[in-house]
Amino acid sequence: MTTTLKSLESTEDKNQTYITEFILLGFGDHPEALQILLFFLFLLIYFVTMAGNILILLLVATDRHLHTPMYFFLGNLSCFETCCSSDILLRLLSSFLTGRKTILIHACFVQLYLFGSLGSVECYLLSAMSYDRYLAICKPLHYVTMMNGKLRLQLFATSWISGFLASALPMVLISKLDFCVSNKIDHFFCDTFPIIELSCSDTHILKLIIYVVCSIVTFPPFTLTLTSYFFIIVAIMKIPSTTGKQKAFSTCSSHLLVVTIFYGTLISVYVIPNTNRLNGLHKIFSVFYTILTPMLNPIIYSLRNKEVKDALRRLTSFLVVQTQKKSQKWT
Repeated sequence: MTTTLKSLESTEDKNQTYITEFILLGFGDHPEALQILLFFLFLLIYFVTMAGNILILLLVATDRHLHTPMYFFLGNLSCFETCCSSDILLRLLSSFLTGRKTILIHACFVQLYLFGSLGSVECYLLSAMSYDRYLAICKPLHYVTMMNGKLRLQLFATSWISGFLASALPMVLISKLDFCVSNKIDHFFCDTFPIIELSCSDTHILKLIIYVVCSIVTFPPFTLTLTSYFFIIVAIMKIPSTTGKQKAFSTCSSHLLVVTIFYGTLISVYVIPNTNRLNGLHKIFSVFYTILTPMLNPIIYSLRNKEVKDALRRLTSFLVVQTQKKSQKWT
């Protein structure tokens, strides 16, 4: 009897193969011409994203007119966008270029951890920016003393540290799962629930922990953002002149638009049921959330923000003058 049980266990161990790499199905199998078109499309998006966010960082760092709390947080947001875009798009571009869809399981976990951490950081950063706008509009006389350098650094450190710590526990638990059934992820990047669905382990407690952590990460900053804008709108409505209202609203309209796009796409991705019929819709919203939003944010702040446009004009004039001086020197 004992010999039979050992034989059965040995046979079961041989038949059970553990996965060492995943296959990211991406956007499906398409003709080579379409794959090339998608490669150049996403390459253009990546280039615009990096150029726009690096330009914002350069302006905030070099222009003294932008050395204010609002643009301090904007610079942090641009830094975050470059990291987030690189985490998702570089792997996707490599897949389009080489046709190789496999990714080592540990590399997949790294991408998942960075994606989750950076998403958490953005929630905190957007709430910090909304609180900054609340102080500027609702408490203008106390703004300088309240939003001082110490508070800015505390909000900055809290955003980044909390974001990376919040994703640590779920990531450790996910890394301990067994994957022995399928290794095909029907997504273009390593996302949490598509990976969990492939596990042959019991994931009920893990899913509960993830929902709790996500609620802690998203709802407090989202509530703070909503509360800040509630008081901002009330304060703006009390301004007697139309010009005053427009001027006050213009200081936060860019951030409000970014917040709307971010939370709108985020809710669309994680609230809509993840079924086979709606999987294509999930991918579309994920593209907005992970790829298009980092590209749109610097464009929104550049086009809708007078101070950023003035700083860009000053930088352009400075570069033109320096170029002319160099050309005159060589002639």
